[in-house]
Amino acid sequence: MRRALFDIAALIARVVTGVVFMAHGLQKAGDLQGTGSGFAQMGVPLPQLAALVTTVVEIGAGALLIVGLLTPVAGLLLLVVLLGALFFVHWSKGVFVDDGGWELVGALGSVVILLATAGAGRFSLDRLLFRRGHGAFEHGEASDFTDTRPFTMRGRSGGEAL
Repeated sequence: MRRALFDIAALIARVVTGVVFMAHGLQKAGDLQGTGSGFAQMGVPLPQLAALVTTVVEIGAGALLIVGLLTPVAGLLLLVVLLGALFFVHWSKGVFVDDGGWELVGALGSVVILLATAGAGRFSLDRLLFRRGHGAFEHGEASDFTDTRPFTMRGRSGGEAL
């Protein structure tokens, strides 16, 4: 029962978070030059490059989260973008998003850390293609950190590493 609840919760978290990131990325892509100018006004280094990278990561990694593919990689990429936003823009403004604070960045960061470490769940391409996706639930109660094997393919004899 715990595993089923985790799988459903992971699916919901992945899809909602992925949609949020894709929406923000597509919004930036609609006016990439303006996004770069906005980044410059906020003191982000290399603002045009940062705008492009942020846009690509938000759209691409957001899509990966939605389908649950390469979830740890997508989570890590999004975490890097979020840390940049946190330190260059939101930290000094306090907690509340109404004041430009880090509230949304913190909430989204918490979700991507959880997904990157706990896994995408059973309803994911990670699970279908790599027979991974449960994190702590993959091997009983053992954590992925105790599993020294790299990604494995379903159907390979003995779960041979790729």
